[in-house]
Amino acid sequence: MADTADDMSLLIVDDDEPFLRRLAKAMERRGFTVETADCVAAGRQVAASRPPAFAVVDLRLEDGNGLDVVEALRERRPDSRIVVLTGYGAIATAVAAVKIGATDYLSKPADADEVVAALLAPADELPPPPENPMSADRVRWEHIQRVYELCDRNVSETARRLNMHRRTLQRILAKRSPR
Repeated sequence: MADTADDMSLLIVDDDEPFLRRLAKAMERRGFTVETADCVAAGRQVAASRPPAFAVVDLRLEDGNGLDVVEALRERRPDSRIVVLTGYGAIATAVAAVKIGATDYLSKPADADEVVAALLAPADELPPPPENPMSADRVRWEHIQRVYELCDRNVSETARRLNMHRRTLQRILAKRSPR
């Protein structure tokens, strides 16, 4: 196994095609040799055949959970540095990601500089805080959107699970996302 100091191979696994292309280009400009995958199956295949020194893995993919790719990478290359990305930041999934071997956990939209800082941060040190973190209103909105999607876009069920009045939820869902 090559040492991560010399090996700049990077696997990016994300099913958001525009984001995947942008991040791949940005990481190539920063000196990484990038390979991409758009699903769990493709990510696991790369992990098995050519385990990279670094990986950026989306948590929710169309064909499953990105943590399956993290596990496959850890089995083949324990020294790889892995950052898990998700549009749905939650404490439980962050803990699960770190427990199975992720180096860090970032909420989307994460830019290339944040990803590089997380990937290259010394093992005993946390990367610096983001320059422009999500506002509390945005975090709340993301959480509501996530629960709404998990309830198959059923407003009544979402309102019940969030312990919120249905009309209040409808007003929130009708508005644009906060910055």
